[in-house]
Amino acid sequence: MQPAGRREISSSALPLAFVLVMFVGFLPEHVGAQPMASRAADPLTNVLLITVDTLRPDALGWVAKEWGGGDSSTPVIDRLAGEGFRFPAAVSPAPVTQPAHVSIVTGLIPRRHGVRDNGQVLGNGPVTLGEHLGQRGYRTGAFVSGYPLVAEFGLDRGFDHYDDHLSSGSSGRLERPAGETTQAALAWLASAPEPWFLWVHYYDPHDPYTPPEPFGGSGLRAAYQGEVATVDREIGRLQAGLKAPEAILTVFTADHGESLGEHGEQTHGFFIYDSTMVVPLVFHFPGRVTAAQSAASARLVDIAPTVLELLGLPPMGTELDGVSLVPLLAGKPQQIPAAYLETRRPWLSYGWSPLRAIRQGDWKLIAAPRPELYDLASDPDEAVNLVRKQRRRASELQAAFRRVEARPVARAETLADPEVMARLAALGYTGAGSESNEPTAGLADPKDRVELWNLLSDAVTLVEQGKLIEAVARFDKVLEQEPNNPFALSRSGAALSAAGQLGEAVTRLRRATEVSPADAETRKTLAVALSRSGRDVEATEHWLELVRLRPRRVDAWVNLATSLGRSGKSDEALRALEHAAELAPERVDLRIRLAFVHHASGNLTDAIRHFELAAEHTGPGSFPHSGALGLLLLQRDQAKAASVWLARSRPKEGEYAEARYQLALLQVRSGDSESARKNLQRALETAPEFWHRAEADPELRRVIP
Repeated sequence: MQPAGRREISSSALPLAFVLVMFVGFLPEHVGAQPMASRAADPLTNVLLITVDTLRPDALGWVAKEWGGGDSSTPVIDRLAGEGFRFPAAVSPAPVTQPAHVSIVTGLIPRRHGVRDNGQVLGNGPVTLGEHLGQRGYRTGAFVSGYPLVAEFGLDRGFDHYDDHLSSGSSGRLERPAGETTQAALAWLASAPEPWFLWVHYYDPHDPYTPPEPFGGSGLRAAYQGEVATVDREIGRLQAGLKAPEAILTVFTADHGESLGEHGEQTHGFFIYDSTMVVPLVFHFPGRVTAAQSAASARLVDIAPTVLELLGLPPMGTELDGVSLVPLLAGKPQQIPAAYLETRRPWLSYGWSPLRAIRQGDWKLIAAPRPELYDLASDPDEAVNLVRKQRRRASELQAAFRRVEARPVARAETLADPEVMARLAALGYTGAGSESNEPTAGLADPKDRVELWNLLSDAVTLVEQGKLIEAVARFDKVLEQEPNNPFALSRSGAALSAAGQLGEAVTRLRRATEVSPADAETRKTLAVALSRSGRDVEATEHWLELVRLRPRRVDAWVNLATSLGRSGKSDEALRALEHAAELAPERVDLRIRLAFVHHASGNLTDAIRHFELAAEHTGPGSFPHSGALGLLLLQRDQAKAASVWLARSRPKEGEYAEARYQLALLQVRSGDSESARKNLQRALETAPEFWHRAEADPELRRVIP
């Protein structure tokens, strides 16, 4: 990757404009122009945040042209960048979707907001940009396209509408194509009152790369570029649907980049070289921010503070890691603090050493078992490790590390939900309730494990292709060298479970939970394997731990209820199912299930309540248990309400015959003999054995058809 503006040039021989470039990283769109954030904006300004997953800066035309890359056709994004203040080489705090996005909306680096990898839950502590704007009168909406950002992980906090409707694509991964995301966002905008804050997230450039026509191409880079071009088209469609675009503050960026083979890394998340840590960033605000470009290393944590100052709103707090970039946008010199980078994935997934880095000016120090120091000005590809030759520089950057790491860190123990813990205690949970799992000394350097990492990646691809046994063989090659590799244990266990080899699957998955006790997906896979083996008491233990780790995962609560019920703990099962319904009130299937459970226990009041709640979400014409609801209401002597639901019963319902029979009886008593005759006929056609009941009933006998 070749970042912009990194050449060794003597400043004494350059015009003033170019000296400014080297000093503050700022270059006006036209020499002599004075770009600036001209004045504080009206607090009612609409705000659009666009984030593109896995986007390398050089995949965009305006950056590729400057960095000497290949052709990149992104006319919509190029136009947006050309009209705004653009940073071609901003810095992400983590090469992973969820931590990076949490940093965007909180202004905090991952070690301070607590989300260090995908699948972790954002605690209640950090204030989000959505919350802050919502408290000041904004209508807030978000439309995300990848599983790491679904609501259960906590990023929905502060949004009036959070749309994470995903589907399983050909790879089996939950995501949403850019076109569907755009359509959903436009539908929301059509009725959203102003002012609004809209976040639209596109996932398409994430691997695997399968661009639609006409954006396909031959080769890995072409396929990736095709995904980026698809997103560019959809951003154009989104812009076309905006009202008064000239009055909107638009922020465009990415969560992280993509290696595409650089440093031996095919995708992202493993290393923290610039191929995955540098992203584009654009602030587009017509009339308020003048078009210009900066080579400065702006950071994703700076986005929220900058947006708020541009809007003329108070900051989210004084303890943020990010700073407002408005001085720089206004053409003034600004010293941006050092960027702190990390990836915990090597540790959390594989048991190898985590990586962290400090990026200050043109220098970058990577803290690893074998440290790395790079002069990015002369070595943008990070090929020459200077840690031995530049010991003084390394020492200075170590001091920067210490300054950042001296700030309070978010710990897992502080993120637990007391209410959830109380519920779990009532269900019999006796676990420790801690996710503390810090790395120790002496761990393998990820640089020394690239071959194993690629082998694991190949195995995952085989799983996605349905080649389960071949995948297990790849995982086993890793386990031969590292018997306690948590990723290999967990994923091979999942593959064996899917292949029906439950005994071996359970053995591996148990070991994986011992090695990595806070891995929620391993817990889920083990619990499923145990349940399928008929070992529900054992499964319950792991469902309980899973819902502690992921308290908003509805299906985990449902499965916990099932295991509790099969284990003879019916009261606890009911409480777990009730909580699942609270988490997902729109889940009609849960309400219906609860209604039948309450009916079986003789609790007609709650049975009716859940049926009525289910009916509210389906509409009267499509509710599948109208007859059952009517019969329950009849048992509570609510004849008028009961008759409405009995009349809506359909032949496919199990209660249809009884519902029509009872409706006929009500109609006879009200004097509507003709209607009673029709409904009794329907009942008798469905259940001929009811003839004897009708003949024995003095009220119905006279309307037997």
